[in-house]
Order: sequence, then C-alpha cells, then structure tokens
Amino acid sequence: MNFVQAIILAIVEGLTEFLPVSSTGHMIICSSFMGIESQAFTKMFTVVIQLGAILSVVVVYWQKFLKIDLNFYKKLIFAFIPSAVFAILLKKHIDKVMESALIVGIALFIGGILFLALDKWIEGKNKTGKDDLPSDKSSVIVGLFQILAMLFPGTSRSAATIIGGLTQNLTKRAAAEFSFFLAVPTMGAATVKELYDYYKDFGMPTSHEIKLLALGNIIAFIVALIAIKSFINILTKYGFKVFGWYRIAAGGIIIILYLLGYQLSVL
Repeated sequence: MNFVQAIILAIVEGLTEFLPVSSTGHMIICSSFMGIESQAFTKMFTVVIQLGAILSVVVVYWQKFLKIDLNFYKKLIFAFIPSAVFAILLKKHIDKVMESALIVGIALFIGGILFLALDKWIEGKNKTGKDDLPSDKSSVIVGLFQILAMLFPGTSRSAATIIGGLTQNLTKRAAAEFSFFLAVPTMGAATVKELYDYYKDFGMPTSHEIKLLALGNIIAFIVALIAIKSFINILTKYGFKVFGWYRIAAGGIIIILYLLGYQLSVL
C-alpha cells in the first residue's frame, strides 16, 4: 500500500462510517479496485483507521463521554458484550469475507431493498419512539443487531444498530446517537485485537506502515468529524429512503460487473 491508496481508503472511511451504507464494504470495494485487498496489511489498515473516524464521536459528544454517568456506560457495556463475544468466535469467517466484494455488493443491494420497505415503519417509530437511551435489555438487543455487520460486510454496522434501536422504540435521532456511542468501544476493541493479531503473525509494523496508519487515522478523523454533523439531520429529514436507493445502485453495479466477468480480483 502506498500513501495515495491510504488517503483514498481513509477518505472513504470518514465519509461512510456513520452512513448506513457500510464503510467496511466500501473500503473492500475500493481496495479491490486498487488490487490490494488480499494484503494482510490492507485488512488490518481498514479496521484500524475506523478508530480515527470513531474518535470524532468522542469529540462531537465530549460532554456525554466525560460526564460521570454510570448508567450511560453500563448500557454501552451491555450492547458491546454480544458483538465482542461473536467477534472472537467468528474471527476466521470475518477475515474470509473481508476479501469478498461480491458479498458486499449482494449485502448492499438486499439492504437497500429492506431500507425502502422499512421506510414508512421507521417514520412511524420516529413519531412514537423515545428520545432517550435504551433500557438495559434493549441495549443488549441493539448489540445483537451489530453482529449482522460482522457476518455480512456491506450490511453496515451503523444501519444494523440504528434499526436495532428503532425496534426498541427509540426515535431515529436517539437510535443514531446510541449507534455512534456503541461504535467507540466496539472499534476500540477491534483495533487492539487487529493490531495484536497482525503483530502475532507478522511482527511489528514497519516504519512505512506506521506512517500509513497514522495518516489514515488522521484523515478519517477529520473527514468523519465533518460528516457526523450532517448525518443525523439527513437521517431525521429523509429517513433511510435516500440510502436505500444508493445501496441498490451501488450493489447492483458490483453484481453486474461480476456477471459480466470483470475481474476485480476478489470477484
């Protein structure tokens, strides 16, 4: 991986991390087009730079995170545990599907159809839901929804957890914000685990790789900081419909390329 490729992936990550279109899926597609998707460092890079984007949540909601509120942190722990357990159990599966742009295309397409189908239901939830944190039980359920994104890249972690929050009678804003909050421990743990696994298999990253990781995190952080401020407004105003059409178009293009025999190396 060179610096230009790292910058492209970081921009894609920052733009898509909080949108229900799957940042991981988009990075898999981009790395496939650049021919670097099967490199061990690329797989590690695409996970680790998500931490940079996620840290923008801490900056935007710093009062929430710095406030001593045990109830807030308890709910984050309850939501985090299910995905942490499954991440350990499904490590080999996750590594395998992280190379498949075709799986991403299918997940994007199916997810887009579901978004359009759920749009009216989502609007109803926004009128009757609670604009607050979920209960302890609901937090666990939201955490279970997060597992879907681990099983099928392209599903979108944010989409899965936001829909999970909506099923627990939260408004779109409350569901989106809790999804953001949950991303902090989730991606923090994923970064530590990914770095450890990489060190165990390949040793310490080289100075060049460290520079790439630092640059990727900084760019992802800056771009995500800009994106996060507009996402909730888009979601509350337009719902999932606009993202549904985007997912159908993006997923459809990937599937068509595969059917036509275009050789994105992972297709």
